[in-house]
Amino acid sequence: MQQLIVISIALGLAAMGAAGAQSPINVLDHGAVADGTTDDTAAIQAALDAAAADEGGIVFMPKGKYLVEGSLTIPTGVALRGEWEGPHSTYEGQGTLILATGSHGTEDGPPLIQMKRSTTIRGMTIFYPNQDPNDIVPYPWTIQSDGTHPNIIDMTLINPWKAIDVGTNWTEMHYIRNVYGQPLRLGIFIDRCTDIGRVENVHFNPNAWTRINYEGYEFQGNTQEFYDWLKENLVGFLIGKTDWQYFHNCFVIFPKIGFHFVDTGHGPGNAVLTQCGSDIGPVAVQVDSVQPHAGVAFVNSQIMQTVIVGPDNQGPVKFSNSGFWPAGPGTSPQVIVDGAGTVMLDNCHFAEWGSDAPAIQVKGGTVLVNGCDFFDTGKPQVVIEEGAEGVVVTGSRLQGGENIINHSETADVQIGLNLTR
Repeated sequence: MQQLIVISIALGLAAMGAAGAQSPINVLDHGAVADGTTDDTAAIQAALDAAAADEGGIVFMPKGKYLVEGSLTIPTGVALRGEWEGPHSTYEGQGTLILATGSHGTEDGPPLIQMKRSTTIRGMTIFYPNQDPNDIVPYPWTIQSDGTHPNIIDMTLINPWKAIDVGTNWTEMHYIRNVYGQPLRLGIFIDRCTDIGRVENVHFNPNAWTRINYEGYEFQGNTQEFYDWLKENLVGFLIGKTDWQYFHNCFVIFPKIGFHFVDTGHGPGNAVLTQCGSDIGPVAVQVDSVQPHAGVAFVNSQIMQTVIVGPDNQGPVKFSNSGFWPAGPGTSPQVIVDGAGTVMLDNCHFAEWGSDAPAIQVKGGTVLVNGCDFFDTGKPQVVIEEGAEGVVVTGSRLQGGENIINHSETADVQIGLNLTR
């Protein structure tokens, strides 16, 4: 009898849920054509507005090619959903594809898609077909948030000028997950956030554009020249004011700066980054400013090229269980430390730093090195400049012998319990 009662209640709840369920609003029912040549901006916006008038819900864009010559706003409580489960590469002509053409050559216009409070965009690809790799020009932001708790999930952003903006407007609790693509100037901008933001599984790679497989379109540029252009222009992640920011499995290749921590006037931030990496660019991590009481921590990360901690920084910067190595010939140190903060390097390894430079150069602040392995022989592991406050190197392996150079007469330097072979 008890089992029958439980089954009856379950069936009743299911029936109530089915009766009260709201069907997604289909953009095709509001005039969208999805043929890649007809401007579908007004039709998509009409569907979004209809969902907002019905107290929110899902607006569905079936697989197809949607030309958007203008801009779209996702109203509060509305989700815009396409037909592709997960970001993808080389199949841009399948699933839901937005072809963005508005504001070519200027970044001052409205974003392609603006998200209001508690909104979602999910499961589609966005491509700028008029962007020329031989003559790259600006566009406005591709996705910009204007309100608390935007959700950006399962998106492929092939070649945006600036990809995702959760910093221009106050945007708490942003959630960005499973994003693939190749931004050209800026990947993700985070600022004005006072309540935990999360960024997970973001992969910025030029293959998103150079290997494009879309009907009637091929990448017409020289790939090496494009890589070089990115190394002069691209910032992968720009992080300003944010509290308890979490990054997980985030990657960028060929950036000018991979992860850049700044204070834009709203105060610095703090962040924890796990399994993250910046590859083949002159600067992997640049810390201009982080919160003095919290700072930033990289855990289990891969750092290819240089970390720079600038002269204005006062907060702690930590690297744990991480690897450092360069991407080719050069003389830059792998870590350059300045400012008044403390840099902690714990259980990290260093390999193939520049022949005329140390692995770590201490120009200011305090550096604590513990349990690290320096692979290269015959090169200085650490150089301590006059402005340094203190340096500790303990419990580490200094292969080929200790080669720590101290140019400072005032820094507190403690070195001991290291292996030298």
